[in-house]
Amino acid sequence: MKTLYGMTLGELQQLCAELSLPKFAAKQIARWLYIRHVRSIDEMTDISVMGRTRLKEQCSLGLSAPLRESKSVDGTKKYLFRTSEGALIESAYIPDGERATLCVSSQAGCRMGCRFCATARQGLQHSLSVADILNQIISLPECDRLTNLVFMGMGEPLDNMESLLPALEILTSEWGFGWSPTRITVSTAGVAKNLAEFLDNTKVHLAVSLHNPFHEERAEIMPIERAYPIAEVADILRRYDFSHQRRVSFEYIVMSGMNDSPRHIKELCRLLNGIKCRINLIRFHKIPDSPYFSPEPAKMEAFRNTLTDKGIMTTIRASRGEDIEAACGLLSTKESKG
Repeated sequence: MKTLYGMTLGELQQLCAELSLPKFAAKQIARWLYIRHVRSIDEMTDISVMGRTRLKEQCSLGLSAPLRESKSVDGTKKYLFRTSEGALIESAYIPDGERATLCVSSQAGCRMGCRFCATARQGLQHSLSVADILNQIISLPECDRLTNLVFMGMGEPLDNMESLLPALEILTSEWGFGWSPTRITVSTAGVAKNLAEFLDNTKVHLAVSLHNPFHEERAEIMPIERAYPIAEVADILRRYDFSHQRRVSFEYIVMSGMNDSPRHIKELCRLLNGIKCRINLIRFHKIPDSPYFSPEPAKMEAFRNTLTDKGIMTTIRASRGEDIEAACGLLSTKESKG
């Protein structure tokens, strides 16, 4: 049975042709799915009774409610979902005044192997379908309050391009959610082979997980560096204009004594020269049996100030949801039973 959620307008038009429905029904179905967020095909009242019957015979919506909710003392919520293939994923809802952000997963697990990340320890179960990605948004109890999306949950988004690009098309198209691309940020560890395709086909913001500017040191904590050196990623980014609405940022988890020295600052400035960007410093969140530690706040602030003084806008990202393991690097379903 086909899943309606996750279909682009072109795919809905093809479906309508297969079911002998008029071509204009595709936009009607898209409106019911992505604007009105209906919970059943029967709610699509401007589709003929016969049309709805055919849809129900061939299709399901593909939605599923979260299995579990955890709430942090700071208001952050973590939701556990089951994917269409039976795996488990987590999403983090982060309210902050008038802003409400959902941290979306793109894969069940991850195969990038970053040493500081709990998700990487469980390996990759499978890449999510478009429906699995959108379900995290549509089935979120706070869906109507969302102002921003960040693809910074479980998995590497650019390792799942076949679902990422259609999901972004649905989110930003007039016939879909109708969101401005400036409300969405996609994070990557640096899958260089897919980076240009992503930048050419979307207008959303980009966040690059950097964490160390030196090749050998980065490769020790991020195996992807061996296949796609961060210098190659930087060279690709220099070809694009980030001076207007779209922005690029570099995420930098600060690990005491490992990537927070003056020589790291000097190399960061050299590596990012010519790229209009910002750096977001992130405190390392401890995971079991990890040899890494976060520096004291004063050292984080000094690191930030020095980079800012050298001309790179640098901020320290506030940690949210650490007590429920929803903060950066902590999402994992390895021990979850569902």
